[in-house]
Amino acid sequence: MAEVKKLLFKIQKKMKINVKAKPSSREEKVEKIDENNFVVSVKEPPEKGRADEAIRNALAVYFKTGSSCVKIVSGYSSRNKIIEIIN
Repeated sequence: MAEVKKLLFKIQKKMKINVKAKPSSREEKVEKIDENNFVVSVKEPPEKGRADEAIRNALAVYFKTGSSCVKIVSGYSSRNKIIEIIN
């Protein structure tokens, strides 16, 4: 069992992307600019972390993973964020 956990840990891929956030948008969408740069529009306002949570959820749907696998590394109070995605 321990060997299986070690193998799964090695298989996990981490990816860091740059995100430009657009809170309070009319529609939610994820636009890919290039391989590492994205623009994420969400309906939630940038208050009390609601927009950050919506961005995590939108990216989780886009990358077909759980929202717990999407972490904001930097840019909590900025529109420009660095986000790590673990597959």
